[in-house]
Amino acid sequence: MSQDPSAPDTANGQPGAETAPPKILTPAAQRALAEAEARRHAYDRQAASAAPIREINGRDGPEAVRYGDWEVKGIASDF
Repeated sequence: MSQDPSAPDTANGQPGAETAPPKILTPAAQRALAEAEARRHAYDRQAASAAPIREINGRDGPEAVRYGDWEVKGIASDF
């Protein structure tokens, strides 16, 4: 038997059965989720604000190791 993926979910595969109501979270679980969300936002803000460091007196043009190989004037050499 194949089930139609567009059909609504039913409990235990029985037609007409109701799905379970959403789980009620405890206050501790709600605090943990809020803390995790805050940490994700802080990490995203830190990652967005971290600009690549410019090399002083370095070579001009794109980064030479951007593909994992050292590339100069179109010639790539693997490390």
